Amino acid sequence: MSETPERIEIYRGLKGVYFDRSRVCYIDGREGELRYRGYSIHDLAQRSNFEETMYLLLKGELPTRLQLADFTEELMSARKLPEPLYELIRTVKNAHPMDVLRTGVSALSAFDPETADKSPDATLRKGVRLTAQVPLIVAAHEHIRNGREPVAPNPRLGHAANFLYMLKGKEPSADAARLMDIDMVLHAEHGSNASSFAARVVAGTDADLHGAITAAVAALSGPAHGGAAENVMRMAQEIGDASKAAEYVKTKRANKQPVMGFGHRVYRAEDPRARHMRAGVEKLSREMGQPHWYQILEAVVEAMKPYARHGVNVNVDFYAGVVYFLNGIAEDLFVPIFAVGRVPGWTVQVLEQLENNILLRPLTLYNGPEPRDYVPIEKR
Repeated sequence: MSETPERIEIYRGLKGVYFDRSRVCYIDGREGELRYRGYSIHDLAQRSNFEETMYLLLKGELPTRLQLADFTEELMSARKLPEPLYELIRTVKNAHPMDVLRTGVSALSAFDPETADKSPDATLRKGVRLTAQVPLIVAAHEHIRNGREPVAPNPRLGHAANFLYMLKGKEPSADAARLMDIDMVLHAEHGSNASSFAARVVAGTDADLHGAITAAVAALSGPAHGGAAENVMRMAQEIGDASKAAEYVKTKRANKQPVMGFGHRVYRAEDPRARHMRAGVEKLSREMGQPHWYQILEAVVEAMKPYARHGVNVNVDFYAGVVYFLNGIAEDLFVPIFAVGRVPGWTVQVLEQLENNILLRPLTLYNGPEPRDYVPIEKR
């Protein structure tokens, strides 16, 4: 029997492995710090908006007023889908929204005039178009599967507000639009997470951006990556009242079951994005006459405090699901909303991969049977 060389170490899940450098996203999981292009997520969440943050991610610097106006116009002008896409959505309308989104993004490659152009400039332009088109797919599917016609984009509204408008058929309040905008800023980029890595793996084969984003959407559809927000809302509904939160947490921990919305693959401290959603949920839940949802979440946070020293802290999705729920959004749309905000992050990951492209081909250490003789079928 051959022996495994002692020098070979297995890093399951590639945990702790650096495969490249990046100028885009800085994460310090121990301190709970997140920066886009050097700018604190706290400054961006409080002072920026999605369009400006998208520009920063894709082009490397904050825009001037004129640059932002031109970029916003480019994004708005891309708010359109080819008519065959609507027919495709009607054909697959009974599928899960993430499956419809994956299919729609893949199909868009047949209609984009620059699909085969993998130059940085063309890839960036395609990323802008996809950022505008992904919310159209999500909103159109929501209407079509409920027997309604899709709502046309509103050229007066920004990216986040227009998405809510297309989804609900009416203009959102300023507070609801701003909270969705903050949510998209917080989700726009997050380093080499599973979906971004999937996009880079596909880009590493010299495939086009649509292929890479399709792979990213597929990776995000898995509940281990994108399902936390949906699960947190179900947990809140199961608890039902803030007075029952402590006992719920105690039971979960005693049974060694996870409490949804706590813990993160990277962060040992509290997810720095969470605080911005917390304040928004508190305000929005009061305005909509449903403060008990916020009270339930805060009771869960209080009950989980003893576990914080072990690195089990609240993450951004703990509050995000309640934001969507209070806006009357169906639970199976929570993960697609994540995708709506993440397209710029996936695009910039692909752009960085293409700068000095290399095929991503890790190894697996074989531990199967030793060499053996083939036995003809009549002798088995």
